[in-house]
Amino acid sequence: MPAHRKHLTPFLLALVAGATLVVHSRAEARRFESTVIVGRVTARGRPVAGTAITVAGRPARAVSASDGRYAINVARSSESERITLMARASGYETWQRPVTLSGDTIRIDVSLVALTQLEDTAVQPQIAARKDAAAAPAPAEQHRGDVRTRPTRESVAMAAPGSSANATRVYAPESDRGIRRPREPGNTEAYDRIDENPFRSSAVAPLSTFSVDVDRASYANVRRFLDHGTLPPKDAVRIEELVNYFPYLDADPARGDVPLRITTEVASAPWNESHDLVRIALRARDVDMRRAPAANLVFLVDVSGSMQGPGRLPLVKQSLALLVNQLREQDRVAIVVYAGSAGLVLPSTPGSDKQRILAALDGLEAGGSTAGGAGIRLAYDVVRRNFARGGNNRVILCTDGDFNVGQSSDGALVDLIEQRRTEGAFLTILGFGMGNYKDAKMEKLADAGNGNYGYIDDLLEARKMLVREMGGTLVTVAKDVKLQVEFNPARVRAYRLLGYEDRLLRDEDFANDAKDAGEVGAGHMVTALYEIVRTDARLDVPLHETGALRYQRPSPPSAPSDELLHVAMRWKAPDGDRSQLVTHPVAARRGSPSESMRFASAVAGFGMLLRGSPYAGSLAWPTVVELARGARGDDRDGYRADFIRLAELAAELSRHVAAAPVRPRPEE
Repeated sequence: MPAHRKHLTPFLLALVAGATLVVHSRAEARRFESTVIVGRVTARGRPVAGTAITVAGRPARAVSASDGRYAINVARSSESERITLMARASGYETWQRPVTLSGDTIRIDVSLVALTQLEDTAVQPQIAARKDAAAAPAPAEQHRGDVRTRPTRESVAMAAPGSSANATRVYAPESDRGIRRPREPGNTEAYDRIDENPFRSSAVAPLSTFSVDVDRASYANVRRFLDHGTLPPKDAVRIEELVNYFPYLDADPARGDVPLRITTEVASAPWNESHDLVRIALRARDVDMRRAPAANLVFLVDVSGSMQGPGRLPLVKQSLALLVNQLREQDRVAIVVYAGSAGLVLPSTPGSDKQRILAALDGLEAGGSTAGGAGIRLAYDVVRRNFARGGNNRVILCTDGDFNVGQSSDGALVDLIEQRRTEGAFLTILGFGMGNYKDAKMEKLADAGNGNYGYIDDLLEARKMLVREMGGTLVTVAKDVKLQVEFNPARVRAYRLLGYEDRLLRDEDFANDAKDAGEVGAGHMVTALYEIVRTDARLDVPLHETGALRYQRPSPPSAPSDELLHVAMRWKAPDGDRSQLVTHPVAARRGSPSESMRFASAVAGFGMLLRGSPYAGSLAWPTVVELARGARGDDRDGYRADFIRLAELAAELSRHVAAAPVRPRPEE
């Protein structure tokens, strides 16, 4: 037997169990069958660290991390098997639940119940110790669900956003126990400044033009901060990416040539009842991945020293293994790595040879500097050599973005990717890590590469992006998608676009097919929200209008119209060069908000409060939570329930931070 088949890590081997798109022989099925159970342990909505997760009668074991997350690998002897999952934590009743194992990954969240008051008193010292442990960074090996639980000094330093080995953590007063407010002397995370879109006069600027955005990295990154007990930097909060993280109930595109469908609605803004909120939604045609065009993928993996430790390269390998599980025989994968230099670890290999691909992933180790430019060039070269005509040609870059050797500046890397995208390959960037995370750089590179950008903080997010939303992540159905909204000045006095600050285009760029814009993947949903002030409402927002012009005369008022605004969309086929136009008028009538509108407005409000937005009006955290709870709907994947948890956590963090100033250091 070849060496790569002998030494494959059991965890990676487990991730190819239960493949839904590849048919194995019965002998292979018996060897491969295993399921990874992932989830979060909470008590009254708060994460519980140090919970032992076990399976009755089995040796499998895991421990929950500081944010309550866990992952446990359980072998099974058949395609579907019934087991009993158990959770034990000091001070809580033992939790157990029957679980049916099937497929590669399932999610089971654990809700613990505290013991009686008498028992609580008896174990108070242990509970206090656990709280102290939760206040410090989680053992890094626990944080990502690894079954190893002994932390190293280095891994402890990595566990909190912005932490370093010598960082001094400052805590709020005793009444704020459990809310960390760390100083960040070693934090080199980089985010571009965001100046929120202001209100504009429809008489002066009747057009609003922007590129669509399907990235969702900001939401997962914000979740990472909140789960570690800190509020995110305001520039890490991109409202459009928060809103677009969630699926909505908009109609599928009709059969025909247009792969996108426009849906709109108008309702009262939750934070200002005298204003309206307009929701413009695009839904892309879905693709049956079993019948999708052949994929020619190159995994471009950063194996530099900054990728050492859990949440970085180990999580990269586990995440890509989930994607390998979905590959078919006609799909191909190559692996390119870069540290001080770039190299080809695995030549283009059929998707049916999963063990060879996984063995190559399993052998990756981190160390050295980061020559990102060399890696990008080699990855595009490999894509070109194995180009699949009419197929999905894509580079998947996994990195923390901390490039420091060779071509490493934003401008040089963007130029490189813009040159190579003309060869027909798309780019997906998956961000990993914390403390040195370069969000701004990765967003620029994804935009330049006709691509998308996500942040992977655990296997749950990897499963969402690479398994459940595989088509949206990997299969582009429309590129260079632009929206232009024209407001009727007879109906609208002022308007403001929520988010998309770094996607704004000049009005004349809308019809310019040479101007790059955003790509939309199969099944993707894109939402844009406008807050508007009608002409019959009191103007309560500042407007920056121009003075009187010497040579221009205002046009005579047009006849009254029942239209509030007009939406125009341009898009190109994935391999096309000429755009097509779709238009959609929006009536002036205001209706009752749909479930999708209510939830989208709750998420937008969540973002505005995290940013400390001057446009939040009367909005408060209880309103956000109430809106989201009332619009939870059929939340079978638990995404909306998890958002409600994050909103409640953000409310508590905001309250404690506002009430408790940071204690100065002794030397200050």
